[in-house]
Amino acid sequence: MKYNAVTVTQLNKYLKDRFDEDENLNAILVKGEISNFKNHYTGHLYFTLKDENSLIKCIMFKSYAERLAFKPKDGMKVMVFGSVSVFERDGVYQIYAKSMLEDGMGDLHEQFEQLKAKLEKEGLFDESHKKPIPLYPKVIGVLTSQTGAVIRDIINVSTRRNPHVHIRLLPVPVQGPGAAEQIAEKIKTMNEKKLADVLIVGRGGGSLEDLWPFNEEIVARAIYDSEIPIISAVGHETDFTIADFVADLRAPTPSAAAELAVPDIYELKQKILSYQNRYRLALKKKIELIRLRYEKCMKSSAFTDPMRKIRDNSVLLDSYFKRLEIKIKEVQKDKKSKYIELITKLDALSPLKTLTRGYTITEKDGKIVKSAEQLKTDDNIKLKFFDGEKNAKII
Repeated sequence: MKYNAVTVTQLNKYLKDRFDEDENLNAILVKGEISNFKNHYTGHLYFTLKDENSLIKCIMFKSYAERLAFKPKDGMKVMVFGSVSVFERDGVYQIYAKSMLEDGMGDLHEQFEQLKAKLEKEGLFDESHKKPIPLYPKVIGVLTSQTGAVIRDIINVSTRRNPHVHIRLLPVPVQGPGAAEQIAEKIKTMNEKKLADVLIVGRGGGSLEDLWPFNEEIVARAIYDSEIPIISAVGHETDFTIADFVADLRAPTPSAAAELAVPDIYELKQKILSYQNRYRLALKKKIELIRLRYEKCMKSSAFTDPMRKIRDNSVLLDSYFKRLEIKIKEVQKDKKSKYIELITKLDALSPLKTLTRGYTITEKDGKIVKSAEQLKTDDNIKLKFFDGEKNAKII
């Protein structure tokens, strides 16, 4: 009797083809709890998805895992979208996940986006409202759990950077019902009593549900109304909350918040020493420059031969006097020539010149006689010659 047996490989391939042809299995959304989670060094995620009665293996390749907005871990309830197929080598079927969302978080994400849009429209995120963090605060206020690692990290970083800074903790619950109200109330207390120069509000990482108190409107408005500058340090670097957008400064982690709030005193000392050295060198160069200028001045003729300038000016003054004297003589000579010329012309026109040629001037009663009709018999007259005068009488 002959049997038509198939190989294991053929069977697994047949099953894989049947899975791949089923449209319902090519795009399926499955919810459950993560267990046996493993983040492989290649970047692929391997885990089991289970509920109360069953489980199924899952794999998420690196290209999809890099897009996740949260870090999966054991015990986390999630919704996985992907396809179901057979892994031929092992003969097992599993989910090939393409995306993953925390179960029950869809509504929270929607609330987050709605509140974010509302507060952004009201201007709570505007940079113009953000206060500068003081450079050298004396008291660092902290709002977080008193038993968590956050306060220890902040204390360790702060005291390492500046052992003289004072840390003032007001413990608050950082998750669960009523946490948001207590956080907002402690922010107001810090402001009313002026308990700090800068305030760190934060907690460690967690799911969106764990971080939700920092996405509440009451906390956002308390941060916005705070007169004390606030640094938000909620979750890990990839986690963003409404508090981060409203705060004056966001820190990726609580330790980073302490570094941003507390200046490194040792680095500050080194900077001061550096400034001292720079000022010392600058002063030394300034003194050297002044000394060189002084030496140059002392070598100038004003100090080596102070009378030289006087002598030079005296010689220059003599030359001006000589030039002035020559100019005066030239002007006098020119004026004298013009004067002689005018005298000559005037002399030629003078009536006395005419008298030298035998003419006389006749006067009667002090007036010149111009006509014979002006004279009568027995009139006394005066005759002027070029060399004198004579009296006469008309007969």
